[in-house]
Amino acid sequence: MSALDGKQGLIVGVANKRSLSWAIAQAVQAAGARLALTYPSTRLEENVRELAVKLDNPLVLPCDVTSDEQMAALAATLDAELGGIDFLVHGVAFAPGQALEQPFVQTSRDDFRLALDVSAYSLVALTNTVRPLMQKRGGGSVLTLTHLGSERVFPNYNVMGVAKAALEACVRYLASELGPEGIRVNAISAGPIKTLAAMGISGFSSMLHVHRERAPLRHNVELGEVGDAAAFLLSPAARGITGEILMVDGGYSTMGM
Repeated sequence: MSALDGKQGLIVGVANKRSLSWAIAQAVQAAGARLALTYPSTRLEENVRELAVKLDNPLVLPCDVTSDEQMAALAATLDAELGGIDFLVHGVAFAPGQALEQPFVQTSRDDFRLALDVSAYSLVALTNTVRPLMQKRGGGSVLTLTHLGSERVFPNYNVMGVAKAALEACVRYLASELGPEGIRVNAISAGPIKTLAAMGISGFSSMLHVHRERAPLRHNVELGEVGDAAAFLLSPAARGITGEILMVDGGYSTMGM
């Protein structure tokens, strides 16, 4: 029997074949899970539906995480179609381009607000939205995606680093509150990977080079490594783990020089 046989989950954040959320979707389905995927806009709907056909008939539903109405509609559909879910993967993050290009000290109020709303608050909102669906299944697991830029300065990461720091604090507070209900909340902090979002960061190629040179495993992190780690954290094998940030970075974060 596979680790996630009989489990049902929602994955938010699939954008294209290079998305970490897509790697996780593939890994958890291989482990036996039934899935629902979301798309944030009509512009990305086609991408998600094209990928969805490679899975075992997942639900594909709209969800803009800045809209409480869309999140409520998503939960209603999941309830009607699945009756409940066992896990949520939150793979959403965004900051306006100018906020990653100009000096951090010049970050505008609107750009700061939007980055924190999409990248951090949405974890809280989504978790609260699907919480009743997990309660129906006797508990569940929530997983989000972060980065070492939450703790250390990376050139041009700027407000996204602040958003990731807030996201990690949300993980801990949610884990504390929801633990008595049997709901675990964790995050994966992955090393640099060539996702669509990452390629928008100026100097990202240099980040890959430095990581490959200094990480103890001497290679850049692969999508499949993140997917496999996620499948573990979402499975009963990780039932004693909550409130944690799991580093999937080839050991880079352990190094002083």
